Amino acid sequence: MSIMTTVVICKSQNSSYCGFYCMGHAGYAKKGKPDILCAAISALTIGTINSLEVLAGERMKVTSDDTTGFLKCEFEGILQEKSSFLVDSMIFCLENLSREYGEKYLRVKFEEV
Repeated sequence: MSIMTTVVICKSQNSSYCGFYCMGHAGYAKKGKPDILCAAISALTIGTINSLEVLAGERMKVTSDDTTGFLKCEFEGILQEKSSFLVDSMIFCLENLSREYGEKYLRVKFEEV
């Protein structure tokens, strides 16, 4: 089990979002205690996926494995402007969490695909 969560934001060469994926558990809480950072990361990523699907009508492929902390969201097309804003908001919040709790627990990266 990873002792850090990494969130990778995937963008195309023209800078449009293609999707994102998360790996690992933050490891912020003491063993056996609820991890508030993992909960926040899950709420942000899953909430964004749900908002993209229900509120914006985006189509995507989502894969997850709760035991390993893996979540992958692949967008099936170019996102609408409002959908890109939702992803921007998720990234903004994740980067703030990373600054607040430290990259030891959460790292946000960007990848060109």
